[in-house]
Amino acid sequence: METITDELELARAGFHWLAGEGARALSCEPLAREGFANAFSTRAGGVSPFPSDALNLAGFDQDARENILENRRRFFRLLGGSWSFSGCWQVHGSGVRVVREQPDALSEQEHCDALTTREPGVLLGVKTADCVPVLLGDARTGACAAVHAGWRGTLQGIVARALSKMREEFGTRPADVRAAVGPAALDCCYEVGPEVVEAFRGRFARADALFTPTAEGRALVDLHRANLEQLGDAGVPAERVHTLPLCTICRPDLFFSYRRDKKLHGRTGRHLSVIGRRNADFASRNGEAA
Repeated sequence: METITDELELARAGFHWLAGEGARALSCEPLAREGFANAFSTRAGGVSPFPSDALNLAGFDQDARENILENRRRFFRLLGGSWSFSGCWQVHGSGVRVVREQPDALSEQEHCDALTTREPGVLLGVKTADCVPVLLGDARTGACAAVHAGWRGTLQGIVARALSKMREEFGTRPADVRAAVGPAALDCCYEVGPEVVEAFRGRFARADALFTPTAEGRALVDLHRANLEQLGDAGVPAERVHTLPLCTICRPDLFFSYRRDKKLHGRTGRHLSVIGRRNADFASRNGEAA
């Protein structure tokens, strides 16, 4: 359960709770004020047996389809309005998909790790259970993006690639972007081996600042910091970046964790982190920017 300290820390970071039908999610308030519905799901309030009443939002090979669809219905309802959902088949790469029209139901077959659109009413989503989810919104052009950044994607600069695609397709300027960085395995818990340490050292000049050594060749890695630095290097102002200070591994009360749950139970659920531009009619009724 979250504490008063949690609530104060979340509010200072710019996040608030969304709740309904038992489901709970966290939303970045500054992004919402600029016309972008957004949410980072938690594990609470669903119908999946992980071990019970879990809001598992992906993984049709490990959970019943009807469970996932009911969980998604509850989660999407937290955002209000009517949405078409667009996801992807994540491959820990650097591909960015441009969504140019309302997607078909369960449009999640294209292999990539980030999606971007300027279509109102389209909810972009990435699935995580330890990797870093990053949501990007540009109120000037109406463009937004959802990014899945595990250590491989971070190594390949997936966040910077998403920003580049937004600039190329929609004229986005990084200085206009607001970003929300969601819950992930943090440097308190996320230990990696020498292959990861050396890969980062070979790619980034400031790589050593991301690691806290734990044993010979092993270290805790700070993927939040790595992605924050990439956002800054790409030109997104620090004051326009909002980070959820929550670790998926050490908060089993709130989050699934691939590393923790696979070891304990042999499987894990998945979160969704979503963003979408509200259509003008809905936004005006709610006093938000279109």
